[in-house]
Amino acid sequence: MERLRLWLALIRWDKPVGSLLLLWPSLSALWIASSGRPNWWLVVVFIAGTFLMRSAGCAVNDVADQDFDRAVRRTAQRPVTSGQVSTREALLVGAVLALVAFGLVLTTNALTIQMSVAALLIAIAYPWTKRWLALPQAYLGVAFSFGIPMAFAAARGEVPLLAWVLLLGNLFWVLAYDTEYAMVDREDDLKVGIKTSAITFGRADVAAVMASYAAFIAIWAAVGWALHLGWPYALGVAAAAAQAVHHYTLIRSRDPARCFRAFRLNHYLGLALFAGVVAAYAVR
Repeated sequence: MERLRLWLALIRWDKPVGSLLLLWPSLSALWIASSGRPNWWLVVVFIAGTFLMRSAGCAVNDVADQDFDRAVRRTAQRPVTSGQVSTREALLVGAVLALVAFGLVLTTNALTIQMSVAALLIAIAYPWTKRWLALPQAYLGVAFSFGIPMAFAAARGEVPLLAWVLLLGNLFWVLAYDTEYAMVDREDDLKVGIKTSAITFGRADVAAVMASYAAFIAIWAAVGWALHLGWPYALGVAAAAAQAVHHYTLIRSRDPARCFRAFRLNHYLGLALFAGVVAAYAVR
């Protein structure tokens, strides 16, 4: 039982926010790609696959960042960093979870399988981007948004331009919320030499976060308008925009605790847009 407890801590089972941040845009894309009538097995695949791959990603990330995590107060007691779980054991847990997720993908189609391999490689590379990329959060935006084109591939057997437009919009959302997350650890990250958007933006961090929210909401609103999703989706967009404004009140002081709260609330923003998508197709 003790090993199980450590493995669950390793994959952040008690902190599902990260999985939900991945899930809502993927499901929104699946609903759009299916014109509001998704294959329910695909819904199961994307929900389970999202949680499995995010968990696997946490294991790999902790292995890659263990030296940095020791110097950050918030992460110093993670299982790998504290030595409670070995590097080999963590990688094995991550590999098993990824294989189970891949087994689910094998029930879809050839294009989705091919894209899942690309998604895995992109995700694995992310922890190392913090060593050399000024905005690793932008790279994470690609990794965290890849469920969107995969949803189109699974539902339609192709990835139209629409999917990439949604991915671009979602990338801005990831940049917004992960910059909030980076603002929490900015002082520790400066000491250990990690590159983050919070450090790169400097005193323009709050403005950059709000501009990213605006770009995300504008792009997804434009897609809804182009698809004639109507007033239910407009309500979802309005709810998302209102939440983004609330985030400004949380992060403008740059207080770490309030920035962390803003980050944790982001999944409700994604949920608002997903609810808008579902409602828009339901009333047609």
